[in-house]
Parts: sequence; structure tokens; C-alpha cells
Amino acid sequence: MCGLCGFIEAGVTSDAAYERLEDMTSTIVHRGPNDGGTWFDGRSGVGLGSRRLAIIDLSPEGHQPMRSASGRFVMAYNGEIYNFLQLRDELVAKRHKFRGRSDTEVLLASMEEWGVREALKRTNGMFGLAVYDTRDRALYLARDRVGEKPLYYGQAGRSFLFGSELKALRAHPGFCGEISRSALTMYLRYQYVPAPFTIYENIRKLTPGTLLKIDVTEDAPIVHAPEAYWSAREVVSRARSQGFVGALDEATDVLAARLREAVRIRMISDVPIGAFLSGGIDSSAIVALMQDEARVPVRTFTIGFNEEDYDEAPYARRVAEHLGSDHTELYVTPDEARDVIPLLPEIYDEPFSDSSQIPTWLVSRLARQHVTVALTGDAGDELFGGYGRYPLVRDNWARIARFPESVRRAGGAAARLAIKAHAQGAVGMLARVAGRRSRSMGGALLTAAAHIGELTRGEDMYRYAMSLWADPADVVVGGGEAWNVHTDPDAWPQEQELVERMMFLDLLGYLPDDILVKVDRAAMNLSLETRVPMLDPNVIDFAWSLPPEMKLNGSEGKLILRRLLSRYLPYDLIDRPKMGFGVPIGSWLRGPLREWAEALLDESRLRREGYFNPEPIRRTWQEHIDMRADWKYQLWTILVFQAWLEKEAGVSS
Repeated sequence: MCGLCGFIEAGVTSDAAYERLEDMTSTIVHRGPNDGGTWFDGRSGVGLGSRRLAIIDLSPEGHQPMRSASGRFVMAYNGEIYNFLQLRDELVAKRHKFRGRSDTEVLLASMEEWGVREALKRTNGMFGLAVYDTRDRALYLARDRVGEKPLYYGQAGRSFLFGSELKALRAHPGFCGEISRSALTMYLRYQYVPAPFTIYENIRKLTPGTLLKIDVTEDAPIVHAPEAYWSAREVVSRARSQGFVGALDEATDVLAARLREAVRIRMISDVPIGAFLSGGIDSSAIVALMQDEARVPVRTFTIGFNEEDYDEAPYARRVAEHLGSDHTELYVTPDEARDVIPLLPEIYDEPFSDSSQIPTWLVSRLARQHVTVALTGDAGDELFGGYGRYPLVRDNWARIARFPESVRRAGGAAARLAIKAHAQGAVGMLARVAGRRSRSMGGALLTAAAHIGELTRGEDMYRYAMSLWADPADVVVGGGEAWNVHTDPDAWPQEQELVERMMFLDLLGYLPDDILVKVDRAAMNLSLETRVPMLDPNVIDFAWSLPPEMKLNGSEGKLILRRLLSRYLPYDLIDRPKMGFGVPIGSWLRGPLREWAEALLDESRLRREGYFNPEPIRRTWQEHIDMRADWKYQLWTILVFQAWLEKEAGVSS
């Protein structure tokens, strides 16, 4: 695992180029503390920088940037290719020779043998990479299928920049970070900036599963549109059209085999390896399969909180005892958790306000004290229908769709009046409708209710149910939203049921832009590599081939995963309410964080900075501290942006 960065800049001297590369790589040392390297081609103006966290082949033979055997390709690469041994055997049969044991060398040889695009299609892995073809004078940027690893790029004056984190791009002297009002608006809706956008104008995230080609010319670089080498829509449509035929027990056998293989190849490591264990279905299934594959107890890690509603440690402890893992738990005080908040702008680089980022960083810190690699249970909800919002939106849309559009418009107007007059009562009522299976859905349903007159399809309701601020464009000065995966019906598979389409939207949006960002930045900030077995392509293909009833049984999700886990754990350890992974932000804002929040939300400050309209924010803040409503998530988006902006101003000055 590594971090990478680089540029294309015509006319730069070698001395200046290497100085810039050193400045850029120094910002991402946390992604690769074991080794670093730079490479520059004065003829093309292409520079590559790398920081290495050594996982496979700890010797100097794994040093990056690395040249292919013929010298044609030079690559800086962040990730792991899990099937590299299989690819290596194929390449050896074709007379390729290898000097080391790294997957980086295998990937380069694959590009020489099959070309860049075909080599990527043959991989089973996670990565962000930059590879320069010295023969054809073309730079390629690529990102793994679902987006486990990040990659940013964009134009900065005469320079084309790229890197694993935005901070590497900011370190280049040509970078000028103008904040995007559109990105800010979308951030207030989703709590993250959706790909391909970033908080900056002219800087983009490379979309998962795509390859970007940049032709290097004597004038300006020619940047082509990203092209997909893997399409989630095609995979989903093909898998559902072929469809699994068989009973649930048979399907469970197939899933167990595929997930076991995904776990096995992700346990290949030359450094200590463990797993996050929350005691939930997904992480428990991963640990159970790991323990089956291991000859010694697997290292597992969890953190606990004294607040009962947020404490999963007792469940994790019981699961660990039953599976026989070598378990480490740490109870964190509220002060320790709140101490993470000042670190968030540096860790996440752009506004990102999923509050579970705090416990994620804490469990990563705990794990890093013992291991260098940790497997996670992420993606189980998106692939196997685990979120309570899926049946909730499905059932409510089925009721709403029966009413004529005129009735829905009138209902939306009434809902808006009710929200303004009785915000807390309306949220409470809808939270009771959502039930314990989705404790945070009351406010989300309120947002959907306010826009009921605008709903023409179930996906519209889902978008509003996923929204934090009901009308973010009213909060952002000059705000407006760009076209993205949530608003583009042409990108959605049409032949599936609504629940499946919601899962698909999460596969393209919420999973890579929220869940995977949260884990990658938190863990890599501490030089910890995380691996996600459920995102193995063979697991994804099989998950989408299953009929919906094998995933979502009424209102109970992950039916097939529950069936798999029942082979390892007793029923009472499986059948429990979904807790999530959060901290009590709402009460903190009324208590120990109130002074900090008040300073960031000061009306004169908001007006002076010019990004937010103070009125809706001050009204929301007052309702929250007066306990007339619980607006913790809405306020957290504003506070995280304000804290990020404060750091940004400090960096700029």
C-alpha cells in the first residue's frame, strides 16, 4: 500500500521538478512511511512520486516508482493486486522474468504483455495508479472497480496534477483551490462530495472502474474523458439476467465458497494482519472465515463507549470468544473521542461529515498498534440489502405512488408547514415510523415528506431520504447541484426492483464516496492498510445474481449472510438490532462542543466568509440547542466545513 502523486509540466527544470515531487510526496508520508521515491522525465515533463507502505516483498525490489522490464512503463501505484500470484504464473509461462516478489512488478509485466486496459481488467484488487508509457508518450491514471483507493487529478495553470490525496496536489506551487459552490451544495445534501467532483473547481476524483489517458504533447497535455474498463451497470444487468437458480442453502454454499476465497487471498501478507470486529453480521462473517483459514487465532479489534446506545464492544467480545480470535478492545472516553475532531480537516482533506469517521479513526489507531493490515466487513449492507432505509423507502413509496400528483403536492406543502411549526414532533413521529431498525431515519423521512410533490419515482424519494438539508441550495450562497449518479436515471439499471436500484445507487455513490473514503483516510492516516473481501469481483457478481428475497426478507436484510453466519455463531449473536458506528454528536453540541460550534456558526462570521446564508443555519442551531429538534447531522455538515475552511485559510496564508 502506498501513496502516489505527480504532474505533467512542460519546461520545468529537473531541479525544480524533483523539489516539487519531494514537496508533494512529503504530504502523504503517512500513506507510505517505509520508503519513498521520485522519477522525472525531462523530455516530457512527466514527474512521478511515491510513498510506500511495504506489505508484499519488503525488500528494496518493491521500490517505486518502478520501471517495467523493458523500460517502456514507469508506474507509481497505491494498492494491492490479490491475484498477482496467478498473473505471475501466466506471465512466467510467457517467458517474463521477475527480479522481486512484488505485485507492482507483476502489474507492470501485465501491462507489457496485454496493454494497460486489458491488464486492469485481469486484476482482482484495489488500487489507484499512475503509469507513464515512455514509447507512446501517454500517461494513464486508473482506479479500482468500486473505489477502495482514491485518486484525484486536475489542471493547475500550466500543470496537470494528480495524487492519492488532495493535500499532495495542494503542495504544488501552481495549485489554486477555488471552492466549488456546486460541490458545497451537494456536500450539504449527502455529507460528502460525490464523484467525480471535489470541493475545488477544476479538480476531480477519478471515477471508480475507469481509466484516464493523457497524451503528452509539446504544447498542453491532451486529457481524454475517463473510460470504463469495468461497468457496475453491465455487471448488475448481466448478473440479474442470468440469475441464480436454486434454494437458499445452495446459494449460501456458493456465497461461502466465494467469500472464503476472497478472504483467503486478502490474508496474503508479509506483515501482521488482523480484522475490525464490531460484532455485527458483516464483520463477524469475515472474521469467522478468516479464523477458518488461519492456523493461529486471528487478531481482532474493537472500541467501546460508555454510552450504551453507541457501545458494540460487548457484542464483539462475545463473537470473538465464540470464534476464538485474539481479541483486543479499548473503551474510549468522550474526551478521547472529541480529541479526534481537530484532526478531521487534515485526515479527510475536503469536507466529509459522516460522524462515524471518529470511531473509525480510533479503532484504526488501536489496530495499528498490533498489525499493519486489517480486513473489514464493509459493503455487506450495499450488496445484501442491510440498510433499514431500503424497506422503509420501498414501503412508503408504494403507499405514496397510489395518490395523484395533485394530492402529493398538497401533502408536501402541508409537510413543510408542519416542519416549520413542529419540527421536533414531526421528526419524532417519523422516527417512530422508521423504528429501531433505522434510528436516524426520522429526519431523512421528514426531508422526503417535504418534497413529496416533486417525487415521480422511488429513486427520487430515496434521494431525499438520503439528504441531510432538505434544500441545500437555499443554505449555500450561489448554490446549485451538478448532475450526479443520484439524479441521472440513464445510469440506473431499469429492469430491477426498487430495492435493488437503491442498492445500485449506493454501490456507485454512498459506498465509494462515504464508506470507503471514511475507512481509507482514517486507516491510512495511521499507516494501516484495510482490505474489503466483500468487494471481490466474484462476490459482487454473485450477490447481484441472487433474487431480492434472498437478501431482504420483509424488513429484515442480509438474509443470506445471516444464514452463512449461522454456521459459525448461535442465533442469539446474529439476531440483534443494527446499531451503526457513531458517537453522540447531538448531545456533545449542546454540551462540551457548544462553545466551539457557536464560534464557527457565528452569524457575522458566516456573512463575512460568504459561503452560507446565516438564517437557516442559525435557526437550525437554535432549535437544536433548545431541544426543539435534533439537527445534529445537518449541523455537523456545516461545522465540519467551517473547521476545514479555517484550516484551509491557515494553509493558504
